[in-house]
Amino acid sequence: MRKLQYSFLVVSTLCISVPLCAQTQRPDSARRAPTPEVATLGDSLRPPLTPRRAFFYSFLAPGYSQSVLGRHKAASSFILVEAITLAMIRESAADLHEARRMVNDTIIVSYVDASGNPNVVAAPPRFADANVHTRAAHVEDWIALLVANHLFAGADAYVAANLWDVPARLGLRMLPRGGAALSASLKW
Repeated sequence: MRKLQYSFLVVSTLCISVPLCAQTQRPDSARRAPTPEVATLGDSLRPPLTPRRAFFYSFLAPGYSQSVLGRHKAASSFILVEAITLAMIRESAADLHEARRMVNDTIIVSYVDASGNPNVVAAPPRFADANVHTRAAHVEDWIALLVANHLFAGADAYVAANLWDVPARLGLRMLPRGGAALSASLKW
């Protein structure tokens, strides 16, 4: 009787465990089509943006492609430079407008001389032509920085999209005697 109970227990355990194992088996992942987010090209993954598209998107809106590619620090730095440059263009343009408006202004300091006789004393104009040209050059410099930021953002996005699947690590550490060391590791 005991043998019958043990054999029944073993058979029932096998019957229960076999279907459970069959139910928990995972489908073959090699035959499944890749999802749109992870499209494969040989052994490597394709970036979310093509290099050409990444260049144009980041050229038009600096930081956009860097954000899509997962480079959030680079994206925020391009956006920060863009914001500072736009603010400084506005400030420099306001200074230029003020200088152009006051280029030929004269300020009357006094209508009488030291002895009390009528005499108009005028101070020289606050802004000369050289000051106007200098302030115009400031506006041009900030505009050049804005254009350079757009070009650098586009070039950075192009390179980042091409090197999207290359794992690289950069490090900066302080040396004991007051220097700094830059280390880089790249896996091929």
